[in-house]
Amino acid sequence: MTLKLDNVTISQLDKRLLSVNTTVNKGDILSIMGPSGSGKSTLLNAISGHLTPPFSMVGRIDVNGCSITSMPAHQRGVGVMFQDALLFDHMTVGQNIMFAMPQTMNAKEKEKAVTAMLSAVGLDGMEKRAPNELSGGQQSRVSLLRTLAAQPNVVLLDEPFSQLDSHLREQIRTWTFEQLKVRQISSILVTHDMEDAIAAGGEIMELSSC
Repeated sequence: MTLKLDNVTISQLDKRLLSVNTTVNKGDILSIMGPSGSGKSTLLNAISGHLTPPFSMVGRIDVNGCSITSMPAHQRGVGVMFQDALLFDHMTVGQNIMFAMPQTMNAKEKEKAVTAMLSAVGLDGMEKRAPNELSGGQQSRVSLLRTLAAQPNVVLLDEPFSQLDSHLREQIRTWTFEQLKVRQISSILVTHDMEDAIAAGGEIMELSSC
């Protein structure tokens, strides 16, 4: 799926915060950098359908040629991965991933998919583990699996590697980008780290604070 931001302008009350006009082709990762207050996370909120006052947006957001600009968040097909894994503590690892899967899948299909996904990232047999029993890197992997389980058309990454140590950061970052590219998912990465942006291998957009 291709993501197109067509003259998307975000304002805070009467003050223009940013304006973006770009296209992210399927399998590409656009990296957005800039100081705090420049509107990086606000742009992600606009794309995912979670923009709230005092922010407002004009312009058009297209996915594969279809506008999602006025759609509610749950209909946009946009997945988001944050700094924190944000896994549900009252659910097992398997239940966390299944929670995001389409309702059209039955229980057996979901269980089979979970087993395959965990195996693919070296987490075999962890379906029944509690999230708090996992390391930070393992939680990051499960978080992305849950995002991918929803079969999103677009994935937004809001500084997802910032809380990992340097070695683990590189490992999880490489794995994450590989998963997105293999699945041909258009993605946007928000980061303060140039190494993240370079590793993403796509266009780098710099936002400036007003």
